Amino acid sequence: MIEVSIYSRSNCHLCEVALETLEQLQKEFSFLIVKKLIDGDQNLEEKYGEQVPVILINGEPHDFFRIDPERFRSAINNIINI
Repeated sequence: MIEVSIYSRSNCHLCEVALETLEQLQKEFSFLIVKKLIDGDQNLEEKYGEQVPVILINGEPHDFFRIDPERFRSAINNIINI
């Protein structure tokens, strides 16, 4: 199963939009969404800070701030076709 992680903060509008986009893309592809809040985690706040939302696909960085659906589809198709 493909795992898509979204690192976000509480009350983050861009994070909410990114999550909605991922949920729409789940209608096309089978993948698990794992939402991780960086609030209060010093290591994650130092690593991602103001870059949220951060999207990782199978642990590899994919997008910051916004999700480009076409780029996401391409990345998922590349994983599926391996």
